[in-house]
Amino acid sequence: MCYIAIVILPIVQAGDPVLRAPARPLSLEEIQSTAIQQLIADMRETMRAAPGVGLAAPQVGLGLQLAVIEDAPEYHANATPAELAERERQVVPFHVIINPVLTLEAGEPVEFFEGCLSVDGWMALVARAVAVRVEALDENGRDVRITARGWHARILQHEIDHLHGTLCVDRMDPRTLSSHANYSKLWRGRSVTEVRAGLHALK
Repeated sequence: MCYIAIVILPIVQAGDPVLRAPARPLSLEEIQSTAIQQLIADMRETMRAAPGVGLAAPQVGLGLQLAVIEDAPEYHANATPAELAERERQVVPFHVIINPVLTLEAGEPVEFFEGCLSVDGWMALVARAVAVRVEALDENGRDVRITARGWHARILQHEIDHLHGTLCVDRMDPRTLSSHANYSKLWRGRSVTEVRAGLHALK
């Protein structure tokens, strides 16, 4: 299929109503249309340009149950082997989820700092399930079943939240909210226990 020129789309920021409205499912006919195939290509390049590891259609102003995900090797360059291991973070090839249904696996949630392209410049500790299952359609409208752990599971939960009008700030510990600059300066490389101890000491 031929695409028109790729467009880097504006990313909608918190406060826009589209981020709070449940997105609608896509039909097979819509998925296979030139318009949606073009949107997927544009979202892929918008995500990469940001850069980010996921992008949902509401984040570009469209209330559709569609998200793109990719955790590329270059995004791991600034993380230590210990950080990657703690987060169970591995390379995730580009993939598309449409009309996803999320199932959380049993187990204690884990907390890590999490950011969002639609809450630009801010991060906070967010508790997420360690493992998930997702049933969805891919970019061709074919059934896919994804089983994921660690960081991939976190990305899936984050992006599927967007499709239901939920932002990571709804799930965060508000006391841990931090600018990206202060996260890099004060908390990067520290365990959640150390972060909480540091914040508790300020009370």
